[in-house]
Amino acid sequence: MPKSHGKIYIGVGGWTFEPWRGAFYPDKLPQKRELEYAAQHLTSIEINGTYYGSQKPESFARWHDETPDGFVFALKGSRFTTNRRVLAEAGESVERFMASGVLELKDKLGPISWQFMPTKKFDPADFEAFLKLLPKTLEGRAIRHAVEVRHESFRNSEFVAMAREHGVAIVIAGDSDFPQIADITAPFVYARIMGTAEKEPLGYSKKDLDAWAARAKDWAAGKAPSGLDAVSPGKADGKPRDVFLYVISGHKAHNPAAAMALIERVR
Repeated sequence: MPKSHGKIYIGVGGWTFEPWRGAFYPDKLPQKRELEYAAQHLTSIEINGTYYGSQKPESFARWHDETPDGFVFALKGSRFTTNRRVLAEAGESVERFMASGVLELKDKLGPISWQFMPTKKFDPADFEAFLKLLPKTLEGRAIRHAVEVRHESFRNSEFVAMAREHGVAIVIAGDSDFPQIADITAPFVYARIMGTAEKEPLGYSKKDLDAWAARAKDWAAGKAPSGLDAVSPGKADGKPRDVFLYVISGHKAHNPAAAMALIERVR
């Protein structure tokens, strides 16, 4: 990409999925080498295991060492942080997650995405209290945060302004039943597209792959892509942004193929 563009990272969620063996992974590839193989064909992976339970520093260090230079991981924040009635009380949980060894990823540490239940409604005071708990730096390293909200009540200008004030990205849900909030609120963009289909060998049609690749390039160039639903559509600021795009859910068996097809299109 030109220097006037941010970097585009594209991948899938996790790297362990039985149907990928023989389709994405070679049949005889040892399971312990799956991450190494995936990282040679993708440019990022969203780690889901950090959402379900704590990981050891040794694991983060191993993931760093098994992936090539320039590869980046996104981490999902702990569900014990986000699945609570009062988010303002999550401070200790946030601190515990940040101290779990995430810095062992070093320069491969990408955004941390905090996912909320579809039943979680927007409470302005409580949600802002949560955003204030998210550290902007950790031991001198800048930390990027995104929030994945899934209740229609978040589709309002107050939430968008709040996220923008704190420099937190709103995860853009693509091709899903979740509310889409395509407003750009941070120095980077985080998108999760969930529409892969079994009938499409590459997960998406060529037309849809072209459309998502074009959106990723627009985001990277500081432009506002077409065909997405923003709460407060505004003029694009032209500032280059890194883009993190993950092919998630849908017909999961085809997700690596879709991600690789997108990578080819944005090169």
